[in-house]
Amino acid sequence: MKPQKPKQPLLVSACLLGQPVRYDGKSKHYPDIEKLRAKYDLIPICPELFAGLGTPRPAHEIRDGRAIDINGKDITMDSLRGAEAVLKIADTRGAKLAIMKGHSPSCGTGQIYDGTFTGKLTNGNGIAAQLLIDMGITVISEDDIDSLLAEI
Repeated sequence: MKPQKPKQPLLVSACLLGQPVRYDGKSKHYPDIEKLRAKYDLIPICPELFAGLGTPRPAHEIRDGRAIDINGKDITMDSLRGAEAVLKIADTRGAKLAIMKGHSPSCGTGQIYDGTFTGKLTNGNGIAAQLLIDMGITVISEDDIDSLLAEI
């Protein structure tokens, strides 16, 4: 019997895997991600839980480079701590790729909510996503997994 090739590590926002870790205590399960298990070792991550923010928690957005919750509390340091925890997992597991929840103040790539809590988007990346990108890890959103699915 031919030995199985080890699966590549892939960080995935835990909410996309169906875990109820979002600020509202819900998930954003994205069933197509499960198909990636054939090729990848899916590693659930949630920078906001790793930051100790709990579930449920007040919504937060990025405003002027700071993570501010809907009550006006600055949680930037917490967000950075959660992002660093994700980076440590990526380093430990050798992950070079992450699928993270789009538009999130922690995980969003390309566009995130603008800090007004009105649903308006602006160009930018979430705090954890940006840290991973800065460290050379490719970060995509759930809307961009077609190329990964095509490889399976």
